Amino acid sequence: MENPKKEILNMILYLAFIFITVYVIITFVGQRTAVNGDSMEPTLSDEDNLIMDKLTYHFRDPERFEVIIFPCPTKPEVFYIKRVIGLPGETVQIKDGSVYINGELLETDVYGITEETESGIAGEPIAIGEDEYFVLGDNRPISQDSRYESVGLIHRDDIEGRAFFRIYPFDQMGFVE
Repeated sequence: MENPKKEILNMILYLAFIFITVYVIITFVGQRTAVNGDSMEPTLSDEDNLIMDKLTYHFRDPERFEVIIFPCPTKPEVFYIKRVIGLPGETVQIKDGSVYINGELLETDVYGITEETESGIAGEPIAIGEDEYFVLGDNRPISQDSRYESVGLIHRDDIEGRAFFRIYPFDQMGFVE
């Protein structure tokens, strides 16, 4: 039998390694998060559990139609999950329930529920600055998103990560589109 002190030291080192590894993964790679509300229906539902990818945006910028996670501007402890619609340098406007990017209809905007889409502040063209994004919920009639001054444009530095993989409910497990 080995020396008990050596075994205890090995166990402490092993636990420290596990703790540091878990900390690095949660801080820099991925984190579990839950959907709260119906603003992303039918893509994501209330109480869905997701893995948030926190690593990708260290290497590239968010792309149109990706689902991102960011803190609510008025309540930083609450996180919103929305879809990127407008990119830096573009102009976004919502007219008659349709989204226009740089004056052209966004025809590939096929996500979610769009009838009765209120324009909010996007009734007039909104110029998106550098490092800013215009986001919408898929369930537009009930979503608080960039159409409202309380949310507005999302700064690149505020984006925590992207919704990557749904882990619950189990029958809907898979990558988030």
